[in-house]
Parts: sequence; C-alpha cells; structure tokens
Amino acid sequence: MRIPLSWLREYVDLPATETGRDVQAKLISAGLEVETVEHLGAGLKGPLVVGQVLTIEELEGFKKPIRFCTVDVGQANGTGEPQEIVCGARNFAVGDKVVVVLPGATLPGGFSISARKTYGKTSHGMICSSDELGMGDDGTHGIIVLPPETEVGKDAIELLELVDEVLDIAVTANRGDCLSLRGVARETAIAYGLPLRDPALLDVPGPNAFGYPVKVSDPIGCDRFTARTVTGLSPEARSPIWLKRRLQKVGMRPISLAVDVTNYVMMELGQPLHAYDRNLVQGTIGVRRAAEGEKIVTLDGVERKLHAEDLVITDDRGPIGLAGVMGGANTEIADHDAAENGGNSTTDVVIEAAHFDQVSIARTARRHKLSSEASRRFERGVDPQAAAAAAQRTVDLLVLLAGGTAEAGVTEAIAPTAPHTITVPADHPDKVAGVTYGRETVVRRLQEVGCDVYGQDELIVTVPSWRPDLTDANDLAEEVIRLEGYENLPSTLPKPPAGRGLTARQRLHRRIGRALAGAGYVEAPNYPFVSEQVFDQLGLEADDPARRVVKLVNPLSDEEPALRTSLLPGLLGALRRNDGRGSHDLALFETGLVFRPREEQRVAANLSVDRRPSEDDIAALNAALPHQPRHVAVVLAGAREQAGWWGKGRTADWADAVEAARTVAREAGAELGVRKGQYGPWHPGRCAELTVTVDGAERVIGHAGELHPRVLKALGLPARACAMELDLDALEQVGDGIPQAPGISTFPVATQDVALVVDAFVPASDVEAALREGAGELLESIRLFDVYENAEQLGEGRKSLAYALRFRATDRTLTVDEASAARESAVTLAGDRTGAVLRG
Repeated sequence: MRIPLSWLREYVDLPATETGRDVQAKLISAGLEVETVEHLGAGLKGPLVVGQVLTIEELEGFKKPIRFCTVDVGQANGTGEPQEIVCGARNFAVGDKVVVVLPGATLPGGFSISARKTYGKTSHGMICSSDELGMGDDGTHGIIVLPPETEVGKDAIELLELVDEVLDIAVTANRGDCLSLRGVARETAIAYGLPLRDPALLDVPGPNAFGYPVKVSDPIGCDRFTARTVTGLSPEARSPIWLKRRLQKVGMRPISLAVDVTNYVMMELGQPLHAYDRNLVQGTIGVRRAAEGEKIVTLDGVERKLHAEDLVITDDRGPIGLAGVMGGANTEIADHDAAENGGNSTTDVVIEAAHFDQVSIARTARRHKLSSEASRRFERGVDPQAAAAAAQRTVDLLVLLAGGTAEAGVTEAIAPTAPHTITVPADHPDKVAGVTYGRETVVRRLQEVGCDVYGQDELIVTVPSWRPDLTDANDLAEEVIRLEGYENLPSTLPKPPAGRGLTARQRLHRRIGRALAGAGYVEAPNYPFVSEQVFDQLGLEADDPARRVVKLVNPLSDEEPALRTSLLPGLLGALRRNDGRGSHDLALFETGLVFRPREEQRVAANLSVDRRPSEDDIAALNAALPHQPRHVAVVLAGAREQAGWWGKGRTADWADAVEAARTVAREAGAELGVRKGQYGPWHPGRCAELTVTVDGAERVIGHAGELHPRVLKALGLPARACAMELDLDALEQVGDGIPQAPGISTFPVATQDVALVVDAFVPASDVEAALREGAGELLESIRLFDVYENAEQLGEGRKSLAYALRFRATDRTLTVDEASAARESAVTLAGDRTGAVLRG
C-alpha cells in the first residue's frame, strides 16, 4: 500500500519537521512493515510553469512528425514574450494549457534543460509529459493537457504536487484495515499519540423506501449492501488535478471521473465500491450465487464461465458483476471520450458499497485468476460499518465535481450481526510478553486501537468492526505488545533443564556427518521426491521392494509424485548437475529418511482440535505412516586424490565407496561385513554387499561399489562413478553407541606379512575373515596391500593376496616366536576355509 505523506497529514497533524523516514521508523516500531520511502520530485528544479499553446507549425522533411510551437508562459520567462519550443507529441492543440519546463530547470533523473538548436529551430525549453516528470501513468502516454481554467504562468511543481514522499507498506494478510489511508492514519496517530480525523465520520442519511431496489438472496455471502443514486452528472466533467495526482501516487491510473472517485474513496476509507450506469441496469439489483455455467464479460473484456460458488451481482438479465472482484462490461461507466466516439456518456449512476464474505471472494478471485484492488481488500477484511460512509463520500464527491444531484433514496440491506467480544484476563499480555504492563496500560492500548473495554481483573473487550483479525486473547495481547514496542521487550535466555540434550541417535548422526566431512565428502541434502521411472534407470528388478513407493495426493511436481525409497536418485542427480557445471572431482554424501509403505495400508483419522491427542490417537497416526528408516549414502566421481608435485594422484574407485561404509560403521561402533555382491545399479563385478550380524543371523543392510555402465548412461553420469548406501538404523541397532577411543600401547608392534594363493573366485573378504579369526587376540590390524594374478607363475584361475598383519600385546613385548605362531595359526585357518596356500 502506497501512502503519500501529504495525504496522510490531512488526517493526522504530524509535526512539520517530520519526514517520511521519521514516519517510517514510527510505523515499523508499531508493527507495520514499511519497505521504502520514495521521494517524488527528487532532483526536480524549476522553472516549471503552466503555458498556453499559441501557434503550432508543422515541420516537414523529417522522419517523424515535428511541431514548432509558441507558448505563452506569462512572466515566468522574465520577458512575457511567447516561448518557442520544438515538440514531437501530437496530443495537444492550439489553445491547450500545457506544462512547460524552461531553460535552467532540472527534471527528475538529473536531466538539465537548456536552449538548443534542433530540427533547424531553436527550442527554448520543453513541453512535458507525465513520464518526464515522474508522475506515473495518466493514461494519455503523451503531453499533459491541463484544464482550460488553469492560470497561465502558475508554478506547475505546486499545481501538480510533484514533490512528495510516499511510504510503501507491505501489508500482511491479517491487516486489511491498513490497505487504506484511514487505517494507516489510525496507526500513525497511535504511534505519535495524536488525535485522528477519521474520514469515515460523515453524516449519513438512514435507509428509506425510495432507494434503488436491491435483493440479497445470500446474506452469508453479502451481509451488507448499500446503494445510492446520483443523477445529472455533467458529461464534460473531468477528474481534477489533485484527484488524479493522489491516485497516481498510490499507484492507480486515472480513468474517468466516476471511476476515479470510487477508486479514491476506496483508497481513502478501504471500502471497495462500484458505480453502475443506471441507464444500463435493468430492474432490481440482486446478490446471489451463480448458476453453474452462467457467463459474464468482465470489465477487462474477458468472457468468464461462472462456478456455482461464485457470488455475483445481477439485474433482471443476469450477472452484471463478480461480487467483490470486478464489474461487468454491460453496465460499464462511459466517459466523455466514449461519447465523442459515437456512444453516450454516463449521466446517472448507482453506487454500490457492500460487504462480502472474505473466503468467498478469495476463492472467486483465484478460481478466475482475477486479482483486483477490491478483491485484495475483501480477502483481508473490510470494515462493514464503513459501507454507508463510503457511499456517502462518493456521492458527495460526484455532486461536488460533476455537478450531479444526490437522490434522496437510500438502500441498505443488512443481515444483523452481533459485535465480536473477547474475555481476557487483564494480566494476559503480561504473561505472554514476560513484562508487567499493568491493567491501565492494557486498557489504554486496546482503546487506542478502537476496542471497547469493560471489567477489572477480567476484561470484556468488544473488537472494532475494522479489525476482523482480532479473534482471541492472544491477538489482543499482541496489540498491547506491539504498541508498547517490541524493542522494549527484555532479552532473556531460557534455562534448559539439566540432563537434556541430543539423543543418542542424533549424536550418532552428527558424528557420522563429521566423519564423512573429514574424509573429504560434501553434504548434499536433496528433496525426498522421485519419479517411478528412476527405478528403471537404476536397473532394479521388477519385483524389487524398492519399487513399492508411497505416492502423494498433491505432489509439488507431477513428474515426481512418489517419496524416495533410496537416497541414490537425489545424490546422483546432484552429481550430474555439478559435473555438468564443470566440477568433475566430486564426493557427496547425505543422511536422510527413506519411505517404505507398510504391508497393511491404513487411513489416518482426523483428530479433534478441541483437546490434546491421547497416546492411542498418536499411536494410530504413527501406524498409518509409512516405515521411515534413516539411510546414509555417498557418491564419488573424478579424482579422489589430486595430482601435483607430490605425485600422480588417484581416481576414485569402488574401494573408496567401501571405505566410506567402514567409516560410518566405525562411528556407530558396529562390526560391518564386506563381501562380494550383486544388486541393481552396481557393476556386478565391482559390488560389495554390506552386512551386519543381528541376533546371530547375517543381514544385508547396503551395497557399495562402482555403478553399472548402463546406469551411468541412463542418468548421464561421469564414467566410473561409485556409490554406497546403507541402512543407518540397522547399523545403529547392532552398534554399541559409545565412541571407542583408539587403544594406545607402550609396547612395540610386531609386523608379519603373508602372501596366500587362492582360487580367483574366492572373495578377499573371506580370506581376511579367516586370517583375523585364526590370528587370535594378539592381532591388532590386518590390511590387504597387494593382489597379483599371473597364470604362468600362479596357475590358471589363481590369484595371490598379500596381507600385512600387525601383532601387539597390551602387557608385554611380543617375541618373534609368539608373532610367528599367531601368523601360522591364521594361515592354517585360512587354508582350511578357503583353500589358501602360502605363495612361493
């Protein structure tokens, strides 16, 4: 909402020294969001005067029409002689009064005016358009033509009110009262502690039987309808300059006198109005719901098919307007320009000032994609008591400016409603804010916003008609707090009870995130929505459980209507986007929920809002939700170690994905099994199956390795990309939950290497497991450091696996015999289980 400061001063006697910035600070302190203060006419310097066109000479021989004019500017040029000006516009004629800027002046934007030779003539100044003066759209897109009675030589800066400050306020959805000068003036008066001259305090005649006939068939949709009639409007009447300028300053375009007056009153009082050409209205004006399929052509020239919930204004023919949104073209006000084009100008009008249901108007506006200044106000709440005053104000202005006659008939169709009252303890704002305001302050502040307050310890508050947003005790507390100043609230920190903090699960998730970040991975959270086609791209079997998804009824995107059952689609999408933008060396990770539908599908019950849900209610809701385990996943591509003076670097491979899984398992304190596997998106020869032992049974909780080439091609991923995903909840279940510090011994380590020859199909993990078990408690660590295949030396279908074994005792230095015995025991068990023999 744009609020000109000059207009605001008509309702509040602000100190003369107060600037727009000062008012902005006060209103922000009171809770209104004043985004900017626009300085109209900044940099404008005269002389800028009213002139009368004396002669016009058409200059020939140029690509565009050029006119050489002489203009009478009175004594403004110091000589009284006509001013010679070259102008290209054609919307003015000899005798017209125009705005002339003389040499030495400066227009907005720093454009200096001086005498200059152009088109073979010397132009001493310029005839101005509204755009050149920064006035906004006046509908002409040409030279400003002033009323004939305007005095020649008069200062145009003062006449056109070119210098002003305009506050641009972002009005929230609950403060419809501030979509008007009246509402903002009320807030300003409260903020400054000054009286308000309420523009709605008018002498309004009561309803009588002589008014225009109105029938309201839907009192819920329209609880108040006021109709007034003005006749004998002068066809020659134009909107005065002050009216046009105020409309331009608030961001509206002047159209015609009758329309401008209704728009002006709407901006002044916040009550949308509509003017009908009385000669085009046939019979009684009605308010009803539309019949399904009815049609209306609105003022924007669009034919609209109506819905049965639309509230419409009708006459004997049918709909003549969308209530609270836009009028119909069949009763449109015709101005003087229309009459000049062969039509008839409007001389008699019927003024409508009504109050419509907020929800109904909001739905109609959205249904027809037709937002208007009227619908914006009705959606946010309009003062129903202001309808009669707004109609009276409109009638008064039409009589004053167009020479019309106000008919004595007044129509008011009213559905009786009781004022809204709220019972609130006098100390309720104190409890909400944590500040002791006291009863007197609470009562005073509520009265300032227009409430009637009675009672002592228990206050009975009657809410003013212009504040439909005040519905309960907390709303009243907010009014007291904001007017007392949010900045005056003390800053206090809550004292958390001892022994509370992160849960064990939350601590584990954080440790895992820190560990992966420390290993060089970057966290990349993704939306939990996927398309079902991605499972085909990942190469999942038709009966794979991951294909069973939970679908959303109202997805954000129709292309991704399902909840994810794996973290990989989102992470691989992030990998593809980053690779496509030039980042080729990538290591990304994510921890998050996946969603698996339950075998038994249930529908969640609608819980009552008048009480807290019971434990059974909450359990029933949880039972209707899908199973939501937390997973962790990583993806890699490009270089894992960069090349440089230190070496050649290294490309990420399947072993890095497996190591990421081991890193996660170490943080969870879990024993993770790694063995050869084959699943979905992974390369069948470079896929590791990740397992844990639960209650003595081995359970697969994830996979790691290099992705299949078909998957890389289908998803547009870089070559040799790798990935890992595992079930974090399952890992947490088998882990001890307590981070284990590394053991530190003062005794030296004994290192023994062993090279074993096994069949090529034997997994290295099986050999390692046998070595680990056979070595016993003295084994500190085992590491595979070489894999060698050579048919000539080892035999066809054989391979060599070389392991480094580290032995250490906690209480002594091991002898060579002890270390060798442990090594031999490990080799023996590996030979028994896998057929391994010592190489060489």
